[in-house]
Amino acid sequence: MALFDYLATHSVAFIAAVFISGLLVGSFLNVVIYRLPVMMQHAFKLEIAFFNEDEKQYNTLENAPKFNLATPDSSCPHCQHKIRSWENIPVISWLLLRAKCSSCSKPISARYPTIELVSGVLSAVSAWYFGWGIEALSIIIFFWLLIVLTMIDFDHKLLPDSITLPLIWLGLLINLIFQPFTNLETAVIGAVAGYMSLWSLYWAFKLITGKEGMGYGDFKLFAAFGAWFGWQALPLIILLSSLVGAVVGILMIVMLGRDKQIPIPFGPYLCGAALVYVFWGESIMNWYLGVAF
Repeated sequence: MALFDYLATHSVAFIAAVFISGLLVGSFLNVVIYRLPVMMQHAFKLEIAFFNEDEKQYNTLENAPKFNLATPDSSCPHCQHKIRSWENIPVISWLLLRAKCSSCSKPISARYPTIELVSGVLSAVSAWYFGWGIEALSIIIFFWLLIVLTMIDFDHKLLPDSITLPLIWLGLLINLIFQPFTNLETAVIGAVAGYMSLWSLYWAFKLITGKEGMGYGDFKLFAAFGAWFGWQALPLIILLSSLVGAVVGILMIVMLGRDKQIPIPFGPYLCGAALVYVFWGESIMNWYLGVAF
């Protein structure tokens, strides 16, 4: 309790502690980003084998080595060298190792320390912006989950239910108990409006073009934003995400020669728009209302 009292009254120490915690959590987020899709694929194959009554395949999958967020220990993807504790210090180990495995000298992607830094910086900025209290804690957890969703969607074009659905319930629960961002009524309406709005657009687009414009995970993610910030936040978030998505998509086609038929994940743009809304949403809305009226 003495530590909490100290952090509550010393903002610099509070922000520093949150930054370090964010770095440590960022290291774990790297694990989730890599392992969760693999776990989901394994579970899917297991369900198919069970449905097809393929006993041999089912037993093979069921008896495969345990693979989850805790097991096995982290290792080099090239030589399977087990990562020692000193090699797993966020950012610092990557710098000390000069971005190479200590065993096989194969390069270690800069993506890992980048995600750790993003987690630490977003956590620290949230602590600075909101100060000590439930708002900062809630938003920090919110951003951690968005980092995972962004990277998994970028890699696999997938927004896992195991994250999006708890994100919806967590937003509703926080606004039920503490109401840091909106009241429960507005949060419930926001969750319903978020899901139904993109669901309606999905089916309208599919009926007109015969193609799928987005995935169901996008509906759930948008519903989560409604549950956290209320229905009033949804128009600005969808506008920002659509604008950024359109600009990035056009640039990728023009500058990189990307095939227009290749789908672009929408989740990262939704997450980026939600981040902008958290820090600048009110200012943007006030500016717009001042200009328009």
